[in-house]
Amino acid sequence: MKPSPKNTNSPHTNRRKSPPKKSSMDIAPKNEVKEMFMAWFKKHNHVGQVMTKQDVTQNILTKLNAKQNDALEEAMNELKSEQLIELKEDGVTIILTQKGTQCV
Repeated sequence: MKPSPKNTNSPHTNRRKSPPKKSSMDIAPKNEVKEMFMAWFKKHNHVGQVMTKQDVTQNILTKLNAKQNDALEEAMNELKSEQLIELKEDGVTIILTQKGTQCV
């Protein structure tokens, strides 16, 4: 008698797969975002206050600017000097140049 071949790659195996483990997420960035939102609402403290997309963007840029001012400024200056982007007078709007489209 020949032993029957065992195919472990068969989709019909009776093994049960364990559920995927939840990866532990670094909570520091999440907490920073929560603190940013709460600080904004504390500053504008009244019922029904609406935080617009512009407010969110400005707060994120402020947070980035405070934490990585030198790196952010250096990166922006480098991209501007390489003529890959232009920065509008408002200091927030960034425009991709023709040269920039060729590098992307």
